[in-house]
Amino acid sequence: MQSSCPELPLMDRVAVLASGGIDSSVLIGELAERARDVMPIYIRCGLHWERDEEAALRHFLRLLGCDAVAAPTVFELPLNAVYDQHWSATGIDVPGFHSQDEAMYLPGRNVLQLIQPAIWCHLNDVQHLALATLRNNPFPDATPQFFDLIQQAFNTAMQGNIRIIRPYEALEKKDVLVRGKRFPLEATLSCVRPVDGVHCGACNKCAERHIAFGSAHLADPTKYRAGREDASGKRPSLAGHDP
Repeated sequence: MQSSCPELPLMDRVAVLASGGIDSSVLIGELAERARDVMPIYIRCGLHWERDEEAALRHFLRLLGCDAVAAPTVFELPLNAVYDQHWSATGIDVPGFHSQDEAMYLPGRNVLQLIQPAIWCHLNDVQHLALATLRNNPFPDATPQFFDLIQQAFNTAMQGNIRIIRPYEALEKKDVLVRGKRFPLEATLSCVRPVDGVHCGACNKCAERHIAFGSAHLADPTKYRAGREDASGKRPSLAGHDP
């Protein structure tokens, strides 16, 4: 697979909804080779992992060192009152290493996260808003139908012409890793229970991350905390989860 984004046209300016994780970070790196200006957008919702996640994004961008990539634009969208005692807000009983992906669902998150970036793009004459949604995303707000509807709604409301693009919609995480292996992936964060910026090694997202590195036949450069237990009470053996 080629390392650039051949399915994307050359662009002038593009915003990227960034999380500090592997997928959106690699997308930023690849788009920097296709666009004059790449503008990462980070949304603070008050969720448990965000301080470490935002720090990881900024660290990745520093290591990337690309003039085409701007410093993150940050929006505040507090959801604490909405999610209340949900695990995403409290950090308690997060989905464990062996949980199903469906356990990670945050109701309405994509709707909420797209509103401010879409308005910002419209006001700043940025036509493309890029997301790193993957093929195997199981959630209802990550389908092509959803994105078609939300794009139409935004453009109708603002009399605009924003395009929500998803260059990785046909890819799995292992494919993204292969495309982005030249980037500083060790600086990314994929964990819902990090401690001082270190992956817990016991949550659903840590499992997904480690398994993806194995599936891509790449060494996993991630530092995981030792001795953490997953939700079942069993200590996960990361080395045993290669496919």
